[in-house]
Amino acid sequence: MSDQIPCVDLRDYTSGEPARHDAFVRVLGEGLERFGFVSVVGHGVDPALLASAYALARTTFALPDAAKRRYEIPENGRQRGYTSFGVEHAKDQSAPDLKEFWHVGRKLPPDHPLALRNEIPVNQFPVEVPGFEPSFLRLFYALEDFALRLLDAVGEYLGKQPPFFRSMVQDGNSVLRVINYPDLGGPAPAGAIRAAQHEDINLMTVLPASTQPGLELMTREGKWIPVMTPPDVMVCDTGDMMQLLTAGRLPSTTHRVVNPEGADGGRLSMPFFLHPHPDHVITPMKAGYGSPVTAKEFLLRRLREIGVA
Repeated sequence: MSDQIPCVDLRDYTSGEPARHDAFVRVLGEGLERFGFVSVVGHGVDPALLASAYALARTTFALPDAAKRRYEIPENGRQRGYTSFGVEHAKDQSAPDLKEFWHVGRKLPPDHPLALRNEIPVNQFPVEVPGFEPSFLRLFYALEDFALRLLDAVGEYLGKQPPFFRSMVQDGNSVLRVINYPDLGGPAPAGAIRAAQHEDINLMTVLPASTQPGLELMTREGKWIPVMTPPDVMVCDTGDMMQLLTAGRLPSTTHRVVNPEGADGGRLSMPFFLHPHPDHVITPMKAGYGSPVTAKEFLLRRLREIGVA
């Protein structure tokens, strides 16, 4: 059996041809069951937008630490704005990850019920980088649109109609995480890597191609394999919320980002984490698998476990 994650073309799903549509759904669903990961071409996200976002990320992370820390808000679990280098650690890991990052979420009107309740935190955009806000909001919504189409196909694989997932994630607390793994200029601290082994918290993650390799996943047999894809691919994986919802049929997969063998100039990546509405109750599809829990409660518990809340 191949250890290579499957690659599907979203244009098959939207082609209007039943055979191509059905094959896409089957390969996507089976890939998520087998690996928890798939790669997708034909995703429709503008490569120029991705390139611009990476350029803006480089500029932002090059700001002085004091400037970046003005946008760090521990009080809301750092769900928006900046998180300093070395703050986050993987669940059950003591060594911090070798990264800093910036969170961008949806922009709600001030009178929206979720904004009034502070259930969807307010974005923190660096005024020092004027292009950051428009570019990353545009990228947020482009990645969300792509993720919703994937969720429609996942729903079909599970025997659910498209409104099943779309209603679940409407106004959800999704987040675009812009990550900088800096070149340390020397050996890493003992036991620390760029991102220690972990599983994602959310329903589904969409990851545009990073600027450097390093992502690895653990197969169901316990073997680490690199996730190697062409530059025009979106890597997608299912998280712990999806595992709970599907009673383990679509499990979350352990993955990590390993250190380079030498200097690599640093690594940037921009995963988009799709979350349900904070009030949505995640109820397992199979009785006895786990207890129902709101998306808000699930998220806050995990944010505490990884040291950011």
